[in-house]
Amino acid sequence: MTVRAIHNNYQFEPLDLQKNYGDQFLLYVGWDHHTLFCSAHAMLASPQQTFEQLIEQQITGGFAQHPDFAKIDWSKVQYTLDGQTINPENTQSLAELGFGHKSLLRFVTPELNGYNDSYV
Repeated sequence: MTVRAIHNNYQFEPLDLQKNYGDQFLLYVGWDHHTLFCSAHAMLASPQQTFEQLIEQQITGGFAQHPDFAKIDWSKVQYTLDGQTINPENTQSLAELGFGHKSLLRFVTPELNGYNDSYV
């Protein structure tokens, strides 16, 4: 469905530009096969933050309420960043791993398929 502006020549500067986040960036994180969360979560992160810090802070804060979260074996988790498979080391910074403003990180937890294997 197309949308037509009420005003001719409608122009604006989006508010979610990188410059509006200072030293941080906007990051989207989604947990596949866990549809209790209907879409990826939006989170703020620092490019200097390590991958381990991302898990301990933002990812835990966003997903810990799911019953499967405590069961995650982080050594088996599979990740994609902006559609590309990555194998992050906990000590690598997000910048080193290629994270950028509005990147999408998806993770899959083998053997965990949502509450009672219902993909929820």
